[in-house]
Amino acid sequence: MPEGPGAAAVQGRCPTLERMSECTLTDEDFMRLALAEARAAGRAGEVPVGAVVVKDGRVIATGRNAPIDGFDPTAHAEIKALRAAAQALGNYRLDGCTLYVTLEPCAMCSGAMLHARLARVVFGASDPKTGAAGSVLDLFGLAQLNHQTVVQGGVLASAAADLLRGFFKERRVNPHPLREDALRTPDERFADLPGYAWQPRYLSDLPALDGWRMHYLDEGASAEGTAQPGLTWLCLHGNPAWSYLYRKMIPVLLAGGGRVVAPDLIGFGRSDKPKKDAAHTFAWHRQVLLEFIERLDLNNVVLVVQDWGGLLGLTLPMEAPGRYRGLLVMNTTVATGETPLSPGFLAWRTMCAQNPEFDVARLFARGNPQLSAAECAAYNAPFPDRGHRAALRAFPALVPEHRGDDGADVSRRARAFWSSDWRGQSLMAIGQLDPVLGEPVMRELHASIRGCPEPMLLPQAGHFVQEHGEAVAEAAVRHFTP
Repeated sequence: MPEGPGAAAVQGRCPTLERMSECTLTDEDFMRLALAEARAAGRAGEVPVGAVVVKDGRVIATGRNAPIDGFDPTAHAEIKALRAAAQALGNYRLDGCTLYVTLEPCAMCSGAMLHARLARVVFGASDPKTGAAGSVLDLFGLAQLNHQTVVQGGVLASAAADLLRGFFKERRVNPHPLREDALRTPDERFADLPGYAWQPRYLSDLPALDGWRMHYLDEGASAEGTAQPGLTWLCLHGNPAWSYLYRKMIPVLLAGGGRVVAPDLIGFGRSDKPKKDAAHTFAWHRQVLLEFIERLDLNNVVLVVQDWGGLLGLTLPMEAPGRYRGLLVMNTTVATGETPLSPGFLAWRTMCAQNPEFDVARLFARGNPQLSAAECAAYNAPFPDRGHRAALRAFPALVPEHRGDDGADVSRRARAFWSSDWRGQSLMAIGQLDPVLGEPVMRELHASIRGCPEPMLLPQAGHFVQEHGEAVAEAAVRHFTP
């Protein structure tokens, strides 16, 4: 019998699993194993349905729902159990086998069971919406079929139904449950932050998110589904910032009649924080942003980027150029892996590696002496302890340095797009006091953006240009508004 979350359920009845043929196990015993699989599916964020396949009194295969995890609409518990059983027996015909499943099978799974020539199907709770074993239709009762499978329902039905009810009740109360490998900054840390009083919005059902809760701001004319605005300003932050970085620009952009969308990357701001540094990759964060833009159906976009907002964001428009009207680019770069990273960035990366617990508030205070202590502290709000800082540790090493690095190839394609294929308007603002991605880096980027006018120079601004953002936003509204 395979090891699994339900092994203990059988062990209590038959301690010697190797001698199961000497034990008398009931349908209820095997259904308990299926319920254990269902609970495991629920913990992974899937609808809690589990299945086991039994032959000659032994469990030969198990399965649990996994359509979300596998991006597979056929990955129902029954299908996964059938596939595993066929592999175990070396035959797609499962003669003499019984399949136990916690929920009445749907038409797809029922068809597969009949095709597999199962002897019996035993299910727990009925499914009045999609059940194909008597609730909505009865595929097993069709006399015209050349194989008849015996069906029995209602085995531990209450336990199976309670599991499903609890799962969906939690979704109604908490539509964004926390993954086991995630942390979520308490809401109270974001209370009364100076200059940042916008309504938080969340989504977690993008395929790439896979249950991670992503926070974003969406303010302006079409945020509530009214008429489409003239412009949609898509504001992307970098490391170690979050959407708080745009608090001085957002009011100006909104006053110009536009819509402002400002997401927090996973690991930052009010978005979920992976516990492990390795969860972060260039390709994954980029895919999340692409799906986010598609989900919100953003059009007439002015892409507003700085730092990692540019490293990732500058690779996005080439995938759907028709969505983009303009580019507002501040201190950032395109990391193609073909030219050395700037000395300033290398120094920053070394500092982060040697001081992974650096004080975020102090960092902002040092580069932006005009900020109040409360504003500096707000940048530290998302990161109450070391566990919440995986992104801060991971991102410096993710910047592509060599041609084969994750993100380098797509960045080379992006550079070619901005140089040759970009047809929108552009505006560049440079914080001249930035020691990491300052004017030399930005001048090089400027040369690669087709039609970009002479940059707007900010002699008092450092790396985080948005802290001098009112003037930049006013210039952008004038530049991009028809």
